[in-house]
Amino acid sequence: MEHSDHLDHLEHLDKHLVEELAQVARETVRDELREQTRRQRRTAMLYAASGAVALYAGGALALALILGLAAGLPGWAAALITAAILGVIAYLLRGAAHPKHPHAAAVGEAAVPPGTPYPPMPSEAPLRPGIDPEGPHHRA
Repeated sequence: MEHSDHLDHLEHLDKHLVEELAQVARETVRDELREQTRRQRRTAMLYAASGAVALYAGGALALALILGLAAGLPGWAAALITAAILGVIAYLLRGAAHPKHPHAAAVGEAAVPPGTPYPPMPSEAPLRPGIDPEGPHHRA
């Protein structure tokens, strides 16, 4: 009987140890996630600030271009030329962001042209062996 009490006591200690280890693991993971979140938040703030400063720098550059062109052209023409130049740059940057060759379609799928908001619908549902295409709602 004493042996059984000793085993029960060890089992209780094992359960207690497992609970403590689980608690320590949870706290460690929670602390690590907090630290990662803090670092990611700081990085995001720096990227946002960088983007805002770059936007103002681009505006100042565009204004300098307009003023430079306005020395020999009317102001409206200088602004129009600057807008066209910025539009071309934006178009080229957008093109650089998209891959030149779309990924090959999977076997049995039709290629979807770039810019299509959703894949085309097949003309009819595929038939699978053992499946009634009419479904149970059409049975009498």
